[in-house]
Amino acid sequence: MIDFKTKYGPWAIIAGASEGLGAAFAEALAKRHLNLVLIARRSDKLEQLSHKLRDNYPIEIINHSIDLADFEQTKLFFSELSIDIGLLVYNAAYAPIGYFENIPEHDLDQIVNVNIKTPLLLTKLVSAKMIEMGKGGIVLMSSLAGSHGSPKIATYAASKAFNIILAEGLWNELKRHGIDVLASCAGAITTPGYTKAQNAKEAPGTLDAATVAEKTINALGKGPTTVPGTVNKVARFFMGRLFSRKFAISIMDKNTQKLS
Repeated sequence: MIDFKTKYGPWAIIAGASEGLGAAFAEALAKRHLNLVLIARRSDKLEQLSHKLRDNYPIEIINHSIDLADFEQTKLFFSELSIDIGLLVYNAAYAPIGYFENIPEHDLDQIVNVNIKTPLLLTKLVSAKMIEMGKGGIVLMSSLAGSHGSPKIATYAASKAFNIILAEGLWNELKRHGIDVLASCAGAITTPGYTKAQNAKEAPGTLDAATVAEKTINALGKGPTTVPGTVNKVARFFMGRLFSRKFAISIMDKNTQKLS
């Protein structure tokens, strides 16, 4: 715990922290005695989570309600922080479900802003300070869907592919500054959003949010990517190494048809 706090403390910022996986990350890092900056749109959820964490852990917490699709608002908020951020966890995501022909242009703009522009901005801002400190960590939550074409969530999957490639490149660039970068390629997670979208039984390899958060944090510093869960690791190996791209996409098509 002391080593973790020394390496990635004293403050961690979690984007998309109000519930589900973001809240699980907050608790996992609170257990490791990191102070937290929690940002998301829903201030009521942030307050509930903060009260819970303060009651259980001796840490400081800063909450801020922010629309992570707003590039300038996010940049302004970060510029006003006067604390040393040692760890960034970017968990926020916008994932409209539907075939591309039916996705409104506004949703396309939201995907780019939330899933690509803002994690890119925050990564740039936190890494600059981390380079000065000579330590730190950056976790970009991605998805197994980002490994290949995924019908009905094609735009979401494409944005998650961006984060995988970004993390892999920065893992190599920033390690000489003592900064660990990681893309977590998660499968299905039992979050409120997934439960709402999934009309049938859980997908194979589905994990709870606390397990994904712990496995991701434990993988930090061990390589550029991680895939939480044995079933998901096997699935990624088969889909990426043994199956043809055409066959992998057809499998994804069958799995995503149930989403709504």
